[in-house]
Amino acid sequence: IKNLRVDAAPLTCENYKIPVGIKAFVGYVQAGRSTPVYSKDRLIAASDIFPDPLLEIETIDVLPLSNQPVWLNYTIPRDAKPGQYTSGIILSGEIDGKPFEIRKQVKARIYDVVLPEQSLWVTNWFSLDPKKLQLMNDNKPVEPFSGRYWEIVKAIADKMSNNGQNVYLIPPVQLCRYEMKGIDYSFDFSNFDKMVDLFIKNGNMKRIEGGHLGGRLSDWSSPFGIQTPIMKDGKVEFELRPLDNDTAKAFITQFIPALFKHLKDKKWNDIYMQHIADEPIESNAQSYVDIANEVKRLAPGVEIIEANHSREVQNTIKIWVPQLNFYHTDYDFYTERQNKGDEIWFYTCLAPQGNYANRFLEQPLIQTRLLHWINYRFGATGYLHWGLNYWNDNPYGETTGINTESGNVLPAGDSWITYPANGKLYGSIRLEAMRDGIADYELLKLFEEKDPTAAMEMARTLVYRFDLYDNNIAAFRAKRIKLLE
Repeated sequence: IKNLRVDAAPLTCENYKIPVGIKAFVGYVQAGRSTPVYSKDRLIAASDIFPDPLLEIETIDVLPLSNQPVWLNYTIPRDAKPGQYTSGIILSGEIDGKPFEIRKQVKARIYDVVLPEQSLWVTNWFSLDPKKLQLMNDNKPVEPFSGRYWEIVKAIADKMSNNGQNVYLIPPVQLCRYEMKGIDYSFDFSNFDKMVDLFIKNGNMKRIEGGHLGGRLSDWSSPFGIQTPIMKDGKVEFELRPLDNDTAKAFITQFIPALFKHLKDKKWNDIYMQHIADEPIESNAQSYVDIANEVKRLAPGVEIIEANHSREVQNTIKIWVPQLNFYHTDYDFYTERQNKGDEIWFYTCLAPQGNYANRFLEQPLIQTRLLHWINYRFGATGYLHWGLNYWNDNPYGETTGINTESGNVLPAGDSWITYPANGKLYGSIRLEAMRDGIADYELLKLFEEKDPTAAMEMARTLVYRFDLYDNNIAAFRAKRIKLLE
C-alpha cells in the first residue's frame, strides 16, 4: 500500500461531538539487548521487532505481508454527555497505482464519571543534553537557552502534560549562572526561573524536583560529593568534591541560602523538593546524611526527595522513592515511615527485572499500566522513572545499550518512552498505557470513597503481589467497566 491515510470523524452522540486527539501510525523498533533477568511473562519476537512509537504523520507506506496498526486517541472533555458515541473512520491509499477507500464505524461508551484533579505524583526525568535535543531539531545543533532551545523544551512540556506528568526535575545548580571572585559567588537564577515558569504554564507542573546537588566521587560504593562550579579557561565547569573540601563547602554554604531565598521570593518554596544524590546505599549512606544535614541546616524546612536503596538515611528524607523491589522487601519499613508522615513513592529503571512490572518493550503492555495499580494496591502516592528521552543516536533503531560508566545493560525501552521528531515529541503505546494507568488510579480513589474494601479487592485481583499480576486483557477490561459503573 502506498500513502496509507487515516481520517477520523468526531465521536458523536446526538449533537455532541468530540474531535480526535491523536491520530498516529504505530511504528516498530528493534529491542536489541534483552533484559538479562527474564520475566516469566516475557514477550519474544523472532524478528526482535516490537511496536512502540506513535508516528503522528499524515501517510505511511505498508510493505507486503506486513501489518500496520493505527492509533486513535480521543480525549473526553469533563462536560461530555454520557452515552453511546459513534465515529466514522476512512482508510485510503493506493494499491498497484489504483486508489482505494475503506470506511469503518467505531463505537465508544462514555460513562458519567468525571476524574478529579490528579492526586498521583508522576515524574519522568528528561535530558536537556544538546546532543539529545538536536534529534528534535532535524539533527542540527541546538544552542542552550536559544529561542529554538525553549521551543523544544515547550514541546516536551506539552507532551508530558497530556500524559499525567505533574512533577519535573529542574536542576538549579546546572541552570544557574555564576560569577566568582575566589570563593565568593554571585548567582543568576534567570534560566532556572524560565524553565520553572515554562513547565508550570505548559507542563501542568504542581511540584518542582530540585536536581541533584551531588553524586558519587568515584565508583558505586564511594562516598558522595558536591557538584561544585569551577572556573576553567573562562568557562564554568562542575567538579564533584567532598563536603569537607574548602571550595565545595564555600559553594554550598552560599548557594543553598541564595536558592531558597529566591524560591521564597518567587513563592515556589511550598512546591519545591530537593534531591541530594541519587540512589544512596549502605556503604555511602553516612556521606549522604552529612550533605543532607548541611542542606537542612542552611535551608530549614526543606523537603528532601530521593530515589533510594538504603534505609540508613531515614532522618533526612521526607519523600522516599525506593526501587520497586526494595519497596517490596522493606514494605513494613516504608509503611512505618508513611505512618509517621513521610511520603512514599516508588521507581523503576533498568531494575527491577525478573517478574516485576516495568516499562520494558519485552513485557506485556498491560504491566506498564499496572504500575499504577501497584501504586494503589500498596499505598504509594507517586511514581518516578529516569528515562523520558535519553535517546541514543538512532532511537528508532536499537532501543537499548550499555551504560558505559556502570557497564549495566539497559533493557529495551528503559532509556526512553518518547521519540524525537523535528520540533515535536512523539509518544508511544507504553506512554499511553502509563497514562491510562494513572487514570485508573484516580478511578480507584473515587471507588474507594464509596466502598474502600471493594476498591482494594479489585486492585488485589489484578496485582496479586508486588511481582505477580493478572495479565488477562478480557478480565482487565471487565473489571474496568465494573469500576466505571
